[in-house]
Amino acid sequence: MNENANIREELLIAVSGLSDEQLNAHPEEGRWSIIQVLDHLYKMERTITRNIEDKLKSDESTTPVDKPIELTLLNREVKVQAPAFVIPSESFQTLSELKDKLSESRKAFIQVVDHAKLNDLEQKSFPHPLFKELSLKQWITFVGLHEKRHLMQIEELKSKL
Repeated sequence: MNENANIREELLIAVSGLSDEQLNAHPEEGRWSIIQVLDHLYKMERTITRNIEDKLKSDESTTPVDKPIELTLLNREVKVQAPAFVIPSESFQTLSELKDKLSESRKAFIQVVDHAKLNDLEQKSFPHPLFKELSLKQWITFVGLHEKRHLMQIEELKSKL
């Protein structure tokens, strides 16, 4: 969780100093704006938190094999189509609004993880579109890796503003 906190801090530093107009701009045709990337991260963390919460309540246990989720960072050329429920809004949003959303989703995430037993995190899982079954423990790590991947995307978008 410390690594996730560090990545979130890097993410917020990367977008500080940009105006809401810059954050909502589309520097490249067919790509998300920076604010949309942040909205996607909020929706993704919220969804993962709910899934972890649901699985922790379940009696189901699988003990999946650890997957190489760090590959998430290696090749930004490989694009995974975001499921509809994590596609960002097209509406104009402010950085203040997104910071509030990200803060809310992180608090919920931390609360669920902090109240979970390590055994449950290791023995319960739900599927990822690319990696298939991931343990809840790996999903926790994935949140940070996913944000780091999108931090790289934000840096690319910033360079084109």
